[in-house]
Amino acid sequence: MDEMLIQLMLGLVELVFEVLLEFAGEAVLDLLARAAADLFKPAETPDPVWTFFACGFLGAVAGAGSLVIFPHPLFHPSKIHGVSLIISPVLTGFGMSAFGALLRRRGKQVVQIESFPYAFAFAFGMAVVRLVYVS
Repeated sequence: MDEMLIQLMLGLVELVFEVLLEFAGEAVLDLLARAAADLFKPAETPDPVWTFFACGFLGAVAGAGSLVIFPHPLFHPSKIHGVSLIISPVLTGFGMSAFGALLRRRGKQVVQIESFPYAFAFAFGMAVVRLVYVS
């Protein structure tokens, strides 16, 4: 019973750290997107499908970059290996969506990564690369 509780706690801690790592990657992408939005004013709104896949690709690139800094798992693999592949992108997507909603309420301009689908795609791309290459 104690071993199962310890495994559950380690799984939760791993999930929290993975969400924080993905959220940090999205924060960097958010800053870059804001800088690009200030420099380039697009004539028309970008295609949402293309943007979704671009965010997933950028997430995979960020995941590969995180392997340089953290080449090993942050924690020992738990018995529920791979569960963070869905949970952490969902939590990260909700976090960025909440951040975007906060900015909208304050009358600020939001960028696409501050919505759930694009944030989820970025975090999912990052999680897949980390799951495949760190395991």
